[in-house]
Amino acid sequence: MRKKSLKSLNKLKRNKDFRPTRKKFLIVCEGEKTEPEYFKHFRVNRMLVEGLGANTVSLVKKAIELKDDPYTNYDNVWCVFDRDSFPAQNFNNALSLAKKNDIQVAYSNEAFEIWYLLHFHYHTSATSREEYARMLTERLGSPYRKNDPSMYDKLFDLQETAIRNAENLLKSYTNHSPEKDNPSTRVHLLVQELNKHSV
Repeated sequence: MRKKSLKSLNKLKRNKDFRPTRKKFLIVCEGEKTEPEYFKHFRVNRMLVEGLGANTVSLVKKAIELKDDPYTNYDNVWCVFDRDSFPAQNFNNALSLAKKNDIQVAYSNEAFEIWYLLHFHYHTSATSREEYARMLTERLGSPYRKNDPSMYDKLFDLQETAIRNAENLLKSYTNHSPEKDNPSTRVHLLVQELNKHSV
């Protein structure tokens, strides 16, 4: 009997050891409302989401500043921004600067709405921001509003589909070039990371 109890205790200890450590997240978004409204719905205790209204390099620089604050101690820092119509050099410089400073980037080419659309189907055509709004309106069955605080809830049941579609979309580019791969997104990588640490 004692032998069985020790075995059970060891099993419990092993399971406890394999639990992911609760990380402290900082998510710095280009958009002031759309992206922050979405990410704030993840049930992660130690998370700060900032919508700065800044773009590419300036956004990454702000993330570095927040990350380097000795009073914050963030374990996991992400920037969320779009390719939009910024010059390729700006976009690439932002990616490079983030990598040098151990900051992850959940970019979308061309717009964050590709992540929303991938919840409904696999989409491979270059699409403008205006087209995304029209397509999402059709699929949602109601007008798509850019800063809709209920988008996370509306899309939650289709999240696994979106992750799979986003992964396949990135794999479809043989010569991967983030500034040219339209459409593409890495938002699913941030979503997966947040899901690991949800309570």
